[in-house]
Amino acid sequence: MMPLGLMGPGERGEIAEIGQCTPECGACRCKEERKPGDVRVEDMGLRVGKQVEMLNNSSNLVLLKVDESRIAIDRGVAMKITIRR
Repeated sequence: MMPLGLMGPGERGEIAEIGQCTPECGACRCKEERKPGDVRVEDMGLRVGKQVEMLNNSSNLVLLKVDESRIAIDRGVAMKITIRR
């Protein structure tokens, strides 16, 4: 298993775990109230058991193919998602 953010272009895998923030991370707003416009990865179709394909991993945004959709997520978020090959 490895973080989604470390997959190379063309690699495929199955989402094994979507990490939860810890109180020590302080990098996210998960403890704050959800506001309009906030998007969580589950809302974008990234759920445990879903097959994903890495399309582009060369910038701060990671481009993925999930089902027949293409989505872009921040690298920091991608590093919190664990993939099983």
